Amino acid sequence: MASILAKIQKQREKYSLKELKTLGNQLLSSRAHINNLPLLLSFVSLSSSPRHALESIISLQSFFIPVLPELPSSSSPKSLLNVGEEEKDPELVYRIWLRSKFDEFVKSLITVAVSQESDEALREVALDAVMEFVKLGKGGRFQSAIYHRLLHTIVHSTSSMDFLLDLIVSKFVKYIDVCYFTYISVEKIAKSLEVTNIYNGNVVIQEDGKFISRESNIEISIHKIHYLLAHISPLHKQDGDHDRETWSESGFSSKDNELKGALQVKDRQTKSNKLKKDVSSLSNIAKRMKLKFTKAWLSFLRLPLPLDVYKEVLISLHQAVIPHMSNPVMLCDFLTRSYDIGGVISVMALSSLFILMTQYGLEYPNFYEKLYALLVPSTFMAKHRAKFFQLLDSCLKSPLLPAYLAAAFAKKLSRLSLSVPPSGTLVIIALIHNLLRRHPSINFLVHWQTDDDTNRDPSREGTEFGENAKESGVPEVPSRKPGIDLFNSEESDPAKCNAMRSSLWEIDTLRHHYCPPVSRFVASLENDLTVRAKTTEVAVKDFSSGSYATIFKAEIGRRMKQVPLAFYKSTPTSLFSESDFVGWTFNAKENERKGTEHDDENGAVDISKEDDLKPTKRQRIDCC
Repeated sequence: MASILAKIQKQREKYSLKELKTLGNQLLSSRAHINNLPLLLSFVSLSSSPRHALESIISLQSFFIPVLPELPSSSSPKSLLNVGEEEKDPELVYRIWLRSKFDEFVKSLITVAVSQESDEALREVALDAVMEFVKLGKGGRFQSAIYHRLLHTIVHSTSSMDFLLDLIVSKFVKYIDVCYFTYISVEKIAKSLEVTNIYNGNVVIQEDGKFISRESNIEISIHKIHYLLAHISPLHKQDGDHDRETWSESGFSSKDNELKGALQVKDRQTKSNKLKKDVSSLSNIAKRMKLKFTKAWLSFLRLPLPLDVYKEVLISLHQAVIPHMSNPVMLCDFLTRSYDIGGVISVMALSSLFILMTQYGLEYPNFYEKLYALLVPSTFMAKHRAKFFQLLDSCLKSPLLPAYLAAAFAKKLSRLSLSVPPSGTLVIIALIHNLLRRHPSINFLVHWQTDDDTNRDPSREGTEFGENAKESGVPEVPSRKPGIDLFNSEESDPAKCNAMRSSLWEIDTLRHHYCPPVSRFVASLENDLTVRAKTTEVAVKDFSSGSYATIFKAEIGRRMKQVPLAFYKSTPTSLFSESDFVGWTFNAKENERKGTEHDDENGAVDISKEDDLKPTKRQRIDCC
């Protein structure tokens, strides 16, 4: 094999660029020079110089484009193997041979385009040639087999394909048929990467019946698939034909009869019928695209996604994927599994899960238990905390929320206010404000009415909060010791945390918070929030993205009516005020009177003491 390659290499070195161009012109001029085809084909390789490879690609592309409609399919040579020599048509044999050389040429083009050893200009020319053959397939229909082979090679390559993927996205993804068959190829490729076994920390992948252990390679492939899916713009019904053109003449391959001719309009139809046909065809294509879009994403999400891809998917899922799926509820397994992981992954999955529950009727019984478990101090410092707090406020907005559940969230947030930064405390006050206003049944948490400060008020035993406490499965406790909080902050189940037997005493401590915005804002909870006509909800989004920097900036720009001064507005009469030391007095006149009475009793006057009691100005006059 090595000797054959060396012989071919020597033959290549004999031809100059001018001679190579002459061979190409001869091939295009007459069939008599058909033997130039294998020779030119040998120059389309990684070992050839870029100029020789480029010249060969141009000549071969010009040769195959006119004869491509006449070539049989790739399966035809296999069917003719059983035919006798006397029954074979020489012309058919010639075309079958051309087909094999065409397949070899396409394979070489893909190899050159994918290889990082090739020059970037040569890679772009090779990609354009492959896509040209995809466009000019038999009958002018999209050649999905060639396109799938190209994407399969790109995704399974062990090296980075950023340059090639950028070219595909920038030049071809704008065509609707390219998007359609990209979804089909992505679905097939994702299924071929299905994980079949995990052992010794390595991932074993089943590919074409072979088991290949490659943990890092599958991550590279997943990144490439995600890049393709993330950069394809979904088709909307309102998009016009001028916005989403087709790459091939008829738009789709003959294998997809369901979409065949969907964009074609008969010339003999009237103008109004044309318009109706366009609208119905576009609507039909949008429906088919949604189906392929859904299958591609579901196949991709079954793969073992790396952490960075996992986070990127969760961030964009509710905006870029869910609205364009044929049945978004099919994402419930992926989202519930992500939501159960906990930590920042659960926070990022909350947006999509909330949309499925509110807009698509998804039932998730343990939703509020998982949401309650996310209330930890680290959440208030997470990167995506702003969106999480807004969704948390929306999830607690329903008037059908049980009282024990609303009380549990209010109490949990109240306890967290003691350990989170001031920006997080502001969000907590806003959330508790809205909870108390929406759910009047938990306002007893603000002010407990008890007998002798120990027992619960009997008049409230049959009220709504007492009934909800029973519904939550919490046993009734007739009394409690003063100063003991029965709330269990370590309990993950909101029904068992004893929030209904506690109070929001933590909020009262915020009145003396070291951060002025916190101590000012907490005063809003002193209003009677049960009177909805006189109060309004607080916009959580105004506080959800706060930090030390935003608080400091707001305080600097705040206008102060009164500021601390370095001097007294009025002359002080004593060092301490009477309120500082109850029962004590620091009046100078009172001390002077007592001193005079003492001197009269002794019959002598202490001049030094008398001078000390006089003002400084008076002493100077006497001395003079």
